[in-house]
Amino acid sequence: MDLLIAQLPFFNPEHRSLAHSVTTFVEQEIEPHAGVEEDVDGLAKHFVSVLAQAGLLKYSVAQSQLDVRSLCLVREALAYSSALADLAFVMQGLGTYAVAKSAPDHVRDFWVARALDGKAIAAFALTEPEAGSDVAAIQTTARRDGETYVIDGRKRFISNAGIADFYTVFARTGTRADGRAELSAFVVGSKMQGFTVVERTPLIAPHPIGEIAFDGCRVPAEDMVGKEGDGFVLAMETLDTFRASVGAAACGMARRALDEAVRYASSRKQFGRTLAEHQLVQEKLADMVTELDAARLLVYRAAYLKDTTNRRVTREASEAKLFATEAAWRIIDSAVQVHGGTGLVRGNIVEQLYRDIRALRIYEGTSEIQKLVIANQLLKEQS
Repeated sequence: MDLLIAQLPFFNPEHRSLAHSVTTFVEQEIEPHAGVEEDVDGLAKHFVSVLAQAGLLKYSVAQSQLDVRSLCLVREALAYSSALADLAFVMQGLGTYAVAKSAPDHVRDFWVARALDGKAIAAFALTEPEAGSDVAAIQTTARRDGETYVIDGRKRFISNAGIADFYTVFARTGTRADGRAELSAFVVGSKMQGFTVVERTPLIAPHPIGEIAFDGCRVPAEDMVGKEGDGFVLAMETLDTFRASVGAAACGMARRALDEAVRYASSRKQFGRTLAEHQLVQEKLADMVTELDAARLLVYRAAYLKDTTNRRVTREASEAKLFATEAAWRIIDSAVQVHGGTGLVRGNIVEQLYRDIRALRIYEGTSEIQKLVIANQLLKEQS
């Protein structure tokens, strides 16, 4: 399947070398833990540690300019084997991107270095009970009090809640003339007084996630990321940068599902011949590989444009995220169908993928939101 990487014009020799080396890493360090669903917290921490030791976190933690093609290549390879390993990798980047870009030098250097070395686990605290895709509806507040900001509010569906050492938190520091929130960003350490993990949230697939709360949590003013009012732009820049890589993770899961379907269809016999010899199964496999190739093309086009142009690639990134996650859902569903009853057995690889893929069509902007973004950008381009 990785022949596509060699065929595409989007990559230089360093990218192709990375694709090969990370595949070897995944086979040796990630695949042995791929089916494990116990002690999710411990395994997530382990993945952060081995990713740091292998020098791979530099592809998600942006010390200067993030290379999105490398980010996508690593995410695809990790997700092929383990959605949890992919999460461990990308959350180090999501939680540090705004910090690396706009935090005061001493704050940036401390947290980014620790995240890069795997000594601190990062989190990105944006979503709230009443503010998901509508980021400007955030109700968490941060008010200035001398040399500190006092944060009050709750955040929901926060990946790494409970295991993160620090959170990039977005809070309302004022109200704009149109009534929408003026947002600012802060680095909040997990041991700060007034910060609590309210609950851990069980999902259909293993995932360290939960709800956090701030009750008079005092954060030094120097821990603000950027200036007051910069939070919305920083949040959108973070999501824009990482959005195509969600599609890459989806492609990794879909590629694994296709490989499993081909393997099973080539060995399982029904009516005197293998499933692969039946035309209806061949039709499924043809649809699966075609959609996968199309998804990877969209993902790596968006990543290439992000790396090599100075313009925003909002539409291209949203197209990649939308198509790749929706296509991966269809591919994995087809893989389960090819496996028949075996595909429904708890612990089967395609059964696990069936649960893992579902969240990707929701987080970092639902498929419906991506369609609105794409249409909006298209209309702007045509005006």
